[in-house]
Amino acid sequence: MNSRQRRGVILLLLSVLCAVGAFVGVLSVIRNVESKVGPEKTAYRLKTDVAAYKALDPGQFEKVKMPQRWLPPTAVTDLDQVSGKIAVTPLKKGSLLQDDMIVERPALKAGQQEIAIMIDAATGVAGKINPGARVNIYATFEGKRPEDKPVSKVIVSAAQVIDVGKLTPLEAKDPGDTNAANRQAGEAVPITFALNTQDAQRVAYAESFASHVRLALLAPGSEATIPPSQRTYTLDGDK
Repeated sequence: MNSRQRRGVILLLLSVLCAVGAFVGVLSVIRNVESKVGPEKTAYRLKTDVAAYKALDPGQFEKVKMPQRWLPPTAVTDLDQVSGKIAVTPLKKGSLLQDDMIVERPALKAGQQEIAIMIDAATGVAGKINPGARVNIYATFEGKRPEDKPVSKVIVSAAQVIDVGKLTPLEAKDPGDTNAANRQAGEAVPITFALNTQDAQRVAYAESFASHVRLALLAPGSEATIPPSQRTYTLDGDK
């Protein structure tokens, strides 16, 4: 082997050593990154905005992979968790789904039934009543005779709301209708309650014969019933 060949072999060996060194360096960097990032885990991101208190559907989310160490402990990693649940706040597109964003949809208990009535949007809802809320249901009745005075009654106390529908325009009805509320045009929202049979009958009666039906939102955790002596009101009571 002449000197030129020896130089070629040496250069070849040096190239191999440099390549091996570079490879080892890359592996070291990869191991370092992996040690800092760690294994990945599946999470879910919203593909679209979701309004508060609306039912969730798996089609509203897309699967994403994230390093487990960067994933919040509240992140939802199984879409089965959204089944039968609703959003507690407005959810924005691109947000990572977390279990503190969702709650169980209110459901009927044994002995309860659903009943839905239209509530005037201006005086009875105001956008603050949502599924899971507790409300007192008030009804105002006109006097049957000219000398009779109007009466306001609490027909159901601490009623549970299980669904709130969409704002619906109402058309003015026949002026001869005895129900004053039915003679007015405006907007109303269908509200669904979970009630026992007697309370459901009270609500149905009020919707049919009361001049107005209104809701009063109760503070969270406040479910005290109103005693019968305080359920009926007329102006004479303030004299």
